[in-house]
Amino acid sequence: MSRFFSDRSRGSSRRHASSSGSSSVIVDTTTTTTSAAATSTSAGTTSITMPVYPIDEIPSPFGDLGLQLSETELRVTAYEILIGSCRSTGSKPLTYISQSERVVDRSPSLSTVTSLHRSLTSTAASKFKKALGLKSSSSAKKRIVGGDESGNQGRAKLGLTVGELIRIQMRISEQIDSRIRRALLRITAGQLGRRIELMVLPLELFQQLKALDFQNNEEHMAWQKRYLKVLEVGLLLHPHMPLEKTDDAPKRFRQIARGAMEKPIDAGRNFDTIQDLRSIVLSLACRSFGESTPGTCHWADGFPLNLRLYQTLLEACFDANDSTSIIEEVDEVLEHVKKTWVVLGMNQMLHNLCFSWVLFNRYVSTGQVESDLLHASKSLLTEVEENIESFKDPIYSRILNTTLSSILVWTERKLLAYRNDFHSDNIECMQSLVSIAVLSSELLENEIDVAYNKIDNYIRSSLRTAFSKKMENVKSSKFSTKNQKSSPHVLSVLAQDVSELAFDEKAMFSPILKEWHPHAAGVAMLTLHSCYGKELKNFISGIDELTPDAIEVLNAADKLEKDLVQIAVRDSVDSEDGGKSIIQEMPPYEAEALIANLVKTWISTRVDRLKEWVGRFLQQEVWNPRANKEHIAPSVVEVLRIVDESFEAFFLLPIPQHSSLLPDLLTGLDKCLQQYILKTKSGCGSRSTYIPALPALTRCSKRSKFGVFKKKEKLQAGQGRSQFGITSANNSLSIPQLCVCINSLHHIRSELEVQERKAVLRLKNLEPHYTDAVRNQVGKWFELSSSLCVEGIRQLCEATGYKVVFHDLSQFLWDGLYIGEVASSRIEPFLQELEKYLETISSTVVHDRVRTRVITDVMKASFDGFLLVLLAGGPSRTFIKEDAELIEEDFKFLTDLFWSNGDGLPADLISKHAGNVKRVLDLFHLDSESLIEQFKYVMMESHSMQAKSRLPLPPTSGLWEPTEPNTLLRVLCYRNDEIAAKFLKKTYNLPKKL
Repeated sequence: MSRFFSDRSRGSSRRHASSSGSSSVIVDTTTTTTSAAATSTSAGTTSITMPVYPIDEIPSPFGDLGLQLSETELRVTAYEILIGSCRSTGSKPLTYISQSERVVDRSPSLSTVTSLHRSLTSTAASKFKKALGLKSSSSAKKRIVGGDESGNQGRAKLGLTVGELIRIQMRISEQIDSRIRRALLRITAGQLGRRIELMVLPLELFQQLKALDFQNNEEHMAWQKRYLKVLEVGLLLHPHMPLEKTDDAPKRFRQIARGAMEKPIDAGRNFDTIQDLRSIVLSLACRSFGESTPGTCHWADGFPLNLRLYQTLLEACFDANDSTSIIEEVDEVLEHVKKTWVVLGMNQMLHNLCFSWVLFNRYVSTGQVESDLLHASKSLLTEVEENIESFKDPIYSRILNTTLSSILVWTERKLLAYRNDFHSDNIECMQSLVSIAVLSSELLENEIDVAYNKIDNYIRSSLRTAFSKKMENVKSSKFSTKNQKSSPHVLSVLAQDVSELAFDEKAMFSPILKEWHPHAAGVAMLTLHSCYGKELKNFISGIDELTPDAIEVLNAADKLEKDLVQIAVRDSVDSEDGGKSIIQEMPPYEAEALIANLVKTWISTRVDRLKEWVGRFLQQEVWNPRANKEHIAPSVVEVLRIVDESFEAFFLLPIPQHSSLLPDLLTGLDKCLQQYILKTKSGCGSRSTYIPALPALTRCSKRSKFGVFKKKEKLQAGQGRSQFGITSANNSLSIPQLCVCINSLHHIRSELEVQERKAVLRLKNLEPHYTDAVRNQVGKWFELSSSLCVEGIRQLCEATGYKVVFHDLSQFLWDGLYIGEVASSRIEPFLQELEKYLETISSTVVHDRVRTRVITDVMKASFDGFLLVLLAGGPSRTFIKEDAELIEEDFKFLTDLFWSNGDGLPADLISKHAGNVKRVLDLFHLDSESLIEQFKYVMMESHSMQAKSRLPLPPTSGLWEPTEPNTLLRVLCYRNDEIAAKFLKKTYNLPKKL
């Protein structure tokens, strides 16, 4: 079992070297006796090799004892206090159990029923570890899966007691343990029932341990020296109460101690010396402030001796085989450790503070790899904060300040450059370390709002340090590649490195620091932005033209700035100001603006030139359908060629922000195309250009072939080329020319879609990360031009239809159809000429959908013209009921022309537009009485009139419907019979003649 007893400094794997000097005899004795005991009980055991960690020392916050006490001496002294405290609180008298009895028989009858002899349960879950979030030690894990064949085999298979576990954890040999227990039994025998706090334990042990209890005189002397040094530290150097200057007890004690350093004091032979020593020690130890328990001895409760001893006891909680883990039996061990409070003057607050320091120190001294230790330390420190009022005592306050200051100095050294020490593998440690640093600062400054400023300082300092390191690395790398022609500029490389640094900061460190600083990522980005901005400012001051280096650096700077701002804004999206305060502290680099101004000038020049060419092309355009096989205008070919060249030249420009400047180019080109489209359709007329004005209403006479006009209508009859006042349009484009205009506008719209697709492809090659955003805008770049094309095609198709029907074929429709007798002026001549125009349109308009649109508008114009002949054809036309059959037959011929035996327009499309005409034609089958009754009914319904009221003249809406009053009235006006004429005369006084 010697592997448990080899001496080791706290928090490290170093071992004390053996020495023959008197000051270290107790170390040698411990090691020697331990090894001997181990040899006798377990021959051939193999020593354990402890892992070696990077050592980082932290000065103890508890201060110097003022007298040399080795770690081993402190450990043995602490063990004595622990054993004495536990035995004095037992329910039965102390009994000595030899080592042989422990090994051979462990029946309850041979051991005291005390907590020290309670058997351990190796698999029991520790409430303490669970509360602090501590992991199970590697040794415990081995025991769970089948037993550890090394140091913990005794615990797993032999059922160690708590006392044996503590002895092993404190590296106390069985021989020393037996010696202490025998001495305690002797003390108890002489002072039965006396509690540990009512005696000075080193004095009692000094008196009870004889030379025969040791292997040699050197060992005996070493123990006596230790007891005297402990008493000097506890009574003289760090007493519970200050010493009185007039008291000579300290002087007398030191005289006895000097003598003992030269020769051991034999209790049997030096009785007087022992009594003097006892008298002096008790006089010093029994001074008090008037405790509730009279006779209490104060020899180990002065600071910092009590804290050093208690620290030694707490370190027994760490696994001997895994220096970063707490043993599973920590609950039982702490239960016994806390029994020393009465001797050491400890309480829960001091326990939490001391244990927090021990855990923190263990984390530091074992290579800073176990975050659980930091988390546990922070948890205990939180309990200290909750009971901070208990530290108002000056001594307590001093201990608290020194401990927290020691912790804070080390943590801030790490956190002011946290990127040097923390990474993805140990990031959990940083979170706990920041918590400890903030909590320590709050306790030290007695304020609760120090966290923000602390974290802000950590972030700025760490990022400045990281930036400087990146800058040095880039410069050194550039120096090594300075002879390479294609090597990028230093600031371009630096921008990339800083961007990577920013994203790494945001992903790894900012989420942790955000707990204390709501703008953690924003402050980090602000710091990096400022650092790089200083370097960029020096570079920009030397730029006077757009060079490759300038483009490269400004591109990199612009990308970096966007990354930094994006991270800062997203980090602050939930804040009150949405991150405005952070962004306001980041003056823009304006890298993009420097390049953008030059590019915008280039775009403006090119667009102005295109505007001049558009005007020149349109002046020369004649809209010749034979100019090319596509039947489009040569001018539109040239305009679109220039647009394509402009795009090509733009994407070849050596600039970084094509996507952001593309709208400027698109806007300029779009305006040029709008100019072309507007001028193209402006001279082509519209529906209103060709539709005739409606004549005034008259009534027909049975004896007269024609009705009579009003005077106003007679004046209008001579103004146009026909009797209905149609405006002259002799200067408008021909039907083939209009078809060329339609083809040209459709070609523009199609080519704009092609240009958009090509632009997306070019942007994808240049700026892949902008592709999605740009693709979402496809169809909107030339939105105004595309809309104007759609509207222009609609207007031109409509104008073409009404020009064919009401202008080019007016002599066959207005001047021929149903003039005089219906039977002698049928629709056939009009259909023959209309078919020729349809053939012209079909051969000239290239695109199927556009061709269908044009012919549909011709059909609609024909239907409108047919109804206008019937309802507003003027006094040259009158109808009788018998004409209805012939009229319907003519309309059937008209619809068949557009259907063309299935080769023309779809039947459902024809039916859709012909339906209303057919419903109006049904009125011509009705007799005059029925028409009059239906007219009266519709008028009263629409005007909410009484049956005997005078009917008002219905207005002309231009929408012919069988239930519309004006439509019914017009059928009556053109009905050539006496009944209709009388009704019109009586109701509206319409004239028969001028």
